[in-house]
Amino acid sequence: MGRTVPTFRLLLESTISGWGQYKRALRPKDKQVFDRLVNKARAHSSACSYANRIDPMESIFMSIILELQKEIDTLKERVRSTEK
Repeated sequence: MGRTVPTFRLLLESTISGWGQYKRALRPKDKQVFDRLVNKARAHSSACSYANRIDPMESIFMSIILELQKEIDTLKERVRSTEK
């Protein structure tokens, strides 16, 4: 028997496709930012699969937030190191 539930990766790609018209309406610079955010969600698709949330957007947003927080932490560390 095959899978009855789509994988999170398929669900993620379907969700991203659903945002296609939104992306097309963005300015070119914003499209690049959109793609980077989407890639942040893709980076954690294994963890999202494991979490198995009812609303997949929760996992997508959490993945993006996690990556953004890592970037903030890196920037804070750079600032601290230059202040010394």
